[in-house]
Amino acid sequence: MFVTFEGIEGSGKSTLLSAVQHALLAAGREVIVTREPGGTPAGDAVRAIFLKPELTIDPLTETLLINASRAQLVQDVITPALNREAVVLCDRYVHSTLAYQGFGRGLSLDLVRSICDAATRGVMPDLTILVDIPYETSLRRIAARADGADRLEREGAEFHKRIREGFLELAGRDPRVVVIDGERSPEEVLDAAMAALSAVLV
Repeated sequence: MFVTFEGIEGSGKSTLLSAVQHALLAAGREVIVTREPGGTPAGDAVRAIFLKPELTIDPLTETLLINASRAQLVQDVITPALNREAVVLCDRYVHSTLAYQGFGRGLSLDLVRSICDAATRGVMPDLTILVDIPYETSLRRIAARADGADRLEREGAEFHKRIREGFLELAGRDPRVVVIDGERSPEEVLDAAMAALSAVLV
């Protein structure tokens, strides 16, 4: 099974992914955790470029960089894990590219989808968990981080608001996306995620 975790910056999706991982491991499942961009040596090199605060990167270049990392991740990590029936948990995937580079940057969604389709080779999640928070909560959480903001986190409010609206619009079109209120307690967020997982886990 392939599960992706999505949300705007500071949504808590990575924290939730870790909690889900521990719950599945405790239940005796093989779990592979990965992230985008990254997850392979080539992908991690792309990530370093992609998030570098001092760089200005064209939206189409962003899309191509993300999908270069994605193609390698699908080939080297996701597909082999799924073939042996492991559970794959991925921090961001195609919905993030559609939300950030499509809704956020203003690229054609059809163009973004076509590039993503080439990179994924048809490997799409069985379930996507979208952890939703207001932009104001995102801003407060980013400001509290000790390691500073990356290139995307430093973008303006309207960019991040467009991304949140994009995520919610995408969720409304895709029955495989479950939206969870990220302002609930961590225990409630985990319970909601595990309930969604139980409906598709085999």
